[in-house]
Amino acid sequence: LSFTACKSDVVDMRDGKKYKTVKIGSQTWMAENLNYETQDSYCYENDESNCSKYGRLYTWTAAKKACPSGWHLPSKAEFETLFSSVGGIKIAGKSLKSKDGWNEGGHGMDAFGFSALPAGHRINYGFFLYEATGAFFWSSTEDDSRFAFRMDLFYSLDSAHMSAFDKVYGFSVRCLKD
Repeated sequence: LSFTACKSDVVDMRDGKKYKTVKIGSQTWMAENLNYETQDSYCYENDESNCSKYGRLYTWTAAKKACPSGWHLPSKAEFETLFSSVGGIKIAGKSLKSKDGWNEGGHGMDAFGFSALPAGHRINYGFFLYEATGAFFWSSTEDDSRFAFRMDLFYSLDSAHMSAFDKVYGFSVRCLKD
């Protein structure tokens, strides 16, 4: 079980934003949520300061196109590889969650530098839920024409989960190096 905090940040040439990166096992991940503004991307509670804190929340269609050149939205299998690299799905949540910001002592160890923040999500009709209690990341893997898989981390659980959700919901994006 190893990780390397990458020495160089990646710069998104589209808007000049810098992102920390981390190598976990054989994969190189952005160590921050994507904050590139696209159509169908949102700040939690429509508050710009939340985009600065958490990154943007994207519909699945927007998420598939949001990562900068040389990076991509990870598949369900690539998230499962991440879980294996951090010791398995039963402890992946505790290992990947940031050390603070989570409700009721649900902080993680941030043992691999992934620093998952509890950004919550946006449901259709513009409602926002789960800030400080959950982190949700789109995968590129479809379940069917209406649903796609996301990776879930909750304040009350040490494990991570993959579940299918409606593509119109807004979840965070973590880009994976090609």
